[in-house]
Amino acid sequence: MSNSSLLDRFAALDSAAVSDALDRLGMPCGAGGIRPVWGPAAVVGFAVTVGLEPRAEGPAGAHIATTAVENADDRSVIVVDNQGRTDVSCWGGILSLGASLRGVRGVVADGVCRDVAEARELGFPVFSRGSIPATARGRLQQRSTGEPVRVAGLTVEQGDVIVADETGIAVVPRGRAEEVAQIATAIVARERAIADEVRAGAPLSQAMHDARLAGQSEEEPVR
Repeated sequence: MSNSSLLDRFAALDSAAVSDALDRLGMPCGAGGIRPVWGPAAVVGFAVTVGLEPRAEGPAGAHIATTAVENADDRSVIVVDNQGRTDVSCWGGILSLGASLRGVRGVVADGVCRDVAEARELGFPVFSRGSIPATARGRLQQRSTGEPVRVAGLTVEQGDVIVADETGIAVVPRGRAEEVAQIATAIVARERAIADEVRAGAPLSQAMHDARLAGQSEEEPVR
C-alpha cells in the first residue's frame, strides 16, 4: 500500500477507533490533554519529530523546529516534545507560516504555543496543551530532530502515523500501521451498525452488549 493510500485510510478514522485498535493489539493506546487550540481540527500524517530542552549556555543553534519544518512535506505532522511544559511557548506564528507553505498537515506539541490567531488565519492546525505569549528565545533549544520523542506519555518515532483530533491523539508505529488501520476500520463499521440499530429503536442493552463491541463474532474472532 502506498503511503498516501495508508494516510487516506487513517483519515477516515478518528483517534478513538485507532486507540481501540492499538489497545486490541496490546500497544499503547491514545492520550488526552493535547487538543486543537483554534476551532475543530483533525489531522493525520507521518511524524517528523523534534525534541526540545531548556536553553544552555553557549552559542545559539538553529531556531527550534526550523530544521524539522524544512525536512517535512505535505504528508507530515510535526511532533514537538517539550516535556509538557506550560510556562513557555514551543511553537509560534512564523513556524506555522513556514510549515503551512510546505504543505505540512499540522503540529502536535507536548507543551504550549503562541500566535494562535496567526495559525487560525493560515488554517494551520495546532494541537497543544494550551497557549501562552512567553517566547522560547533564551529559554529553549533544540535537542534533536528525527529522533524518538515522548508526547503525552507516548513514544513517537520519525515516520509513525499520527492521528489527532478533538478527542486526543493516537500514535501508530509505522510497521504496524496497515494492521491497525484494518482493525480500526472494522471497529468503525461495527459501531456504525450499532448506532443505526439504536436509531431504529433497538434497546441500548441489546445493541451495545460488550461481546459485540469487542468484535466477538464468527466474522471477527477474539484476538
